[in-house]
Amino acid sequence: MTRFLIPLWTLLCYTVSATAQSLPVIDNTVNAFMTKYHVPGMAIAVTHHGKLVYAKGYGYADTLRQTGVTPNSLFRIASVSKCITATAILKLADAGKLSLDATVFGKKGILGTAYGQPPYPENLRKITVRQLLQHTAGGWTNNSTDPMFSHPGLSAAELISWTITHQPLENTPGEVYAYSNFGYCILGRIIEKVSGMPYDAYVKKAILQPSGITDMQIGGNTLAQQKANEVTYYGQHGEQPYIYNITRMDAHGGWIASAADLARLLVHVDGFPAPEDILSDTAITAMTTGSKANTGYALGWAVNPYHNWWHSGSLPGTASEIIRSHHGFTWVMLCNTRTDDSFFNDLDGLLWGAVNDPTTPWPGVDLFTNK
Repeated sequence: MTRFLIPLWTLLCYTVSATAQSLPVIDNTVNAFMTKYHVPGMAIAVTHHGKLVYAKGYGYADTLRQTGVTPNSLFRIASVSKCITATAILKLADAGKLSLDATVFGKKGILGTAYGQPPYPENLRKITVRQLLQHTAGGWTNNSTDPMFSHPGLSAAELISWTITHQPLENTPGEVYAYSNFGYCILGRIIEKVSGMPYDAYVKKAILQPSGITDMQIGGNTLAQQKANEVTYYGQHGEQPYIYNITRMDAHGGWIASAADLARLLVHVDGFPAPEDILSDTAITAMTTGSKANTGYALGWAVNPYHNWWHSGSLPGTASEIIRSHHGFTWVMLCNTRTDDSFFNDLDGLLWGAVNDPTTPWPGVDLFTNK
């Protein structure tokens, strides 16, 4: 797995617009990060008060073909998908089509008894939509028993039936935080039930199109299923990027997106005055309020007392992070590889220096509109 370990990171920098400037404070930091961690390709997008002020691709989307990354290159975004799913649930709540405190399973639940083998255990019948969003449903955590990385031949519906039958909850819903990919798989099925549409079709109609996004989609599983303009993924330390059922991960980790399009989504859910958000103020407050079990995780977003929101994503060959800061900035960072824990620590801190420095010479042009 060494075909991408070539010292060419600084040779390829593509911008959304010819009017975009190079900013050494970002470029030097990104290039150093890529060299340190052998990152073949990376895309960055930064907004300030709703305007796209920086967007650039670095390195290679495909090292064999020497195809350069652009801000419009599509990357797997892994668990950043959870922010999208949470936004879709909150959109349905805004429309009065569901309550966040509605139960999910059982005769009175949104999904009824469509999955598994009723009668259901009491704790299963207690799970609410809000608890799934908060990762407090009581089990199915992201460890060696994570259902989403097992039984690859089962559909999402079949996997839900198998899991709620064979993997009972470990805790009473609402009491313990345990990060759950499977919980977001269930949320995807709730979106389908309530909207009457396939999960991705509803997200595109209700969330992406109003935000001006057309290219985001659910990714494929194999290199042969690579989408147009999608990067190639590169494993390190023996990881294999094309072994999982990415398509089945839809609502918790299946989306592919460009840095530019994720930036478009961020400015429509960031709680800042312009442009207008696609969610109500009430929904955004709920989306960014932590639970009693974990005040640092809200509804599809990690949060802190400084009013910063973020989410990261990680799969073999993939690393992603989106951040909304309290002082009007949002930014997106996408990579087509990943490695050890220090990699993610450095990725998280990569652009804070630039956005916190009042002397950073951000371009005056909004790269969303070129005006």
